Amino acid sequence: MVLYILVQLLWFVSSAVTSSSKPICQTKCGEIDIPYPFGIGEPHCFKNDAFKLTCHNSSTPPTLRPYWREHEIQNISSLLQGEMTVSTHVSYDCYDGAGNLSSSFSDWIKLPEDGPYTYSSTRNQFTAIGCDTVGYVSVYKESFLWRGACASTCLNETGAINGSCDGMGCCKFEIPKAVKTFSAAMNIIFNNETSVSDSNHCSYSFLGDPRQFNFSQSNFTTAFAPTVLDWVVGNEKCKDVEGKEGYACHNYSSCYDSWDGPGYRCLCRNGYKGNPYSNGTDGCIDINECDDENHCNGICRNTRGSYKCITYGILVSIGIGVAILLLIMGGGWTYWASKKRKRIKLKEKFFQQNGGFLLQQKISTRGVETFRIFTLEELERATNNYDTSNIVGEGGFGVVYKGVLSNNRTVAIKRSKIIDASQTEQFVNELAILSQINHRNVVKLLGCCLEDQVPILVYEFIPNGTLYDHIHEAGNVTSISLEDRLRIAVETAEALAYLHSATSMPVLHRDIKSANILLDDNFTAKVSDFGLSRLVPIDHTQISTLVMGTLGYLDPEYFQTGYLTSKSDVYSFGVVLVELLTGEKPVFSNRSQEDRSLVMYFLNAMKEDRLFQVLEEKIRSAGPKEQLMAISQLAKRCLKFKGEDRPKMKEVVEELQRLRRFQEPLLFHEDEETQSLLHGTSQGYTGEASGQYNSEKQMDLALEIGR
Repeated sequence: MVLYILVQLLWFVSSAVTSSSKPICQTKCGEIDIPYPFGIGEPHCFKNDAFKLTCHNSSTPPTLRPYWREHEIQNISSLLQGEMTVSTHVSYDCYDGAGNLSSSFSDWIKLPEDGPYTYSSTRNQFTAIGCDTVGYVSVYKESFLWRGACASTCLNETGAINGSCDGMGCCKFEIPKAVKTFSAAMNIIFNNETSVSDSNHCSYSFLGDPRQFNFSQSNFTTAFAPTVLDWVVGNEKCKDVEGKEGYACHNYSSCYDSWDGPGYRCLCRNGYKGNPYSNGTDGCIDINECDDENHCNGICRNTRGSYKCITYGILVSIGIGVAILLLIMGGGWTYWASKKRKRIKLKEKFFQQNGGFLLQQKISTRGVETFRIFTLEELERATNNYDTSNIVGEGGFGVVYKGVLSNNRTVAIKRSKIIDASQTEQFVNELAILSQINHRNVVKLLGCCLEDQVPILVYEFIPNGTLYDHIHEAGNVTSISLEDRLRIAVETAEALAYLHSATSMPVLHRDIKSANILLDDNFTAKVSDFGLSRLVPIDHTQISTLVMGTLGYLDPEYFQTGYLTSKSDVYSFGVVLVELLTGEKPVFSNRSQEDRSLVMYFLNAMKEDRLFQVLEEKIRSAGPKEQLMAISQLAKRCLKFKGEDRPKMKEVVEELQRLRRFQEPLLFHEDEETQSLLHGTSQGYTGEASGQYNSEKQMDLALEIGR
């Protein structure tokens, strides 16, 4: 017995010595939190040497540096984003009143080539500040030298606008992905430095996070700029490292491949929160959803990774059926749990496959507050599991359901067709841009769900059907007056003009048609369905794409060349305008080949002085002939074969607004053709309709073969 007690005592002392010999890891340096996999001190405090940090307590406040030591760390942001903010050098040139120059130039600022860090392309922008300044940045990327520049101009420093960086005293542009090395410089391009100012006149250039830098008229006095680094774990993809030794994602966390290079990051699964890289008490832990009263209108019971809600109305039924449930629970619970685990993993796979992690980054970066990422269960409840009775629209690119969210808001939920996995980044980028569109005549995109095989989009619900329904549906005699039709045309044109010129990146709709123009209870037009839309890069006027669109609305020049421009939307709008005038569908199935197209039917009628025979009777008797002739001439200009001959959408808006008021003189002069249509003489037609007919005929034939 004494021997047993002695052995136990020796074991206790040994355990205490071993425990005390393992130091506690430092989790802060000054005011900066240091989450695992980063760490200071002993090897067990950080994942590997790439995440080893050094805290210099000799300075006030203490400074934190990574293992390559050249940068000073300002912040390690949330582990979801995989970002770290560091200080990088600011280059500057300063002239005094005598023309004397003082400079500081940042030579190549490098990150370790074999490390998991890159300069973030989503958070950083190259910025140049100063009057009459050209800023330059050079980037090495995989042995390829990339250079960019921007110009900043102003008469003097007071000409710049605080908080703005659009070329007046400040300019900026984005950098490529996966950059590890860059150099910043600038040139002052005014002629006489000595005459600029009696005080210092300075120009600066740097790579940094614009959200942490607010431009103002005062000089940029700091020598360092806040720059964001992206970091990943390892250099393998999730499928190659899961389950192997060194795998960084611990219990209740999932693995996500880096979107801009090798490596991966970890994220706590839905229903959990914490540090996915930690296997301790600060790792991924269950979220108690029942703490939020809005989660459940009844009795809430928290479960691991989720929760259950039992409404008061079914408590009695549950009591009656509890005995039966107990009998089948054993086998049923096992089957249900297995099925649930499979569904969770499948949802996580689809979320990553559809670009969910990248979309979260872009929404966070751009500060889009009104856009939500919905769960699959939320949308299934909203549509009664996608009951067919809730279908409100169906087309070539998806099915639209009417749904009611938990907050009683009615929405339109669109289940799209499968997208090409190689286009995930483009899809996510377009989704992030479209989420920022805010115009009274554009259907608002409220959010999306990426947990299904195909992305599901959530829009505001427009209750009064489409313009096509009100004009063409069988048995539906339209009551839309000429004034309302002109207003709908103006509202549609205003929306397109906004998309073409007022957004951060121009948006080409590519599928304008009456079926994609929704009407609310007040018959206000709302442009919808951006399934074929494309963003136009800055400084581009056209993009080359696979020809897609709807027969009868497709721009013939785009069909022949494959080059999409804003004038392609102008052509499609012209077809809608002709629909509003004639009440006819864009393609006739029961007419001759020559008159099969509404466009050719309309243009031939104008050529042959038969315009007022093809106008809808209700329209023909509603307005003055001069007004109808002017609207028809505007439609004809929109339908020109060459895009360069068509007006811009802004010009179309201006003309339609004046035509609504119909004040003399008309916006454009009455040419010979207009005179002939009004007064009965046929002159001045140059054969353009014939040329357009040939291209329309080729297009119809090609599309017919394609079908």
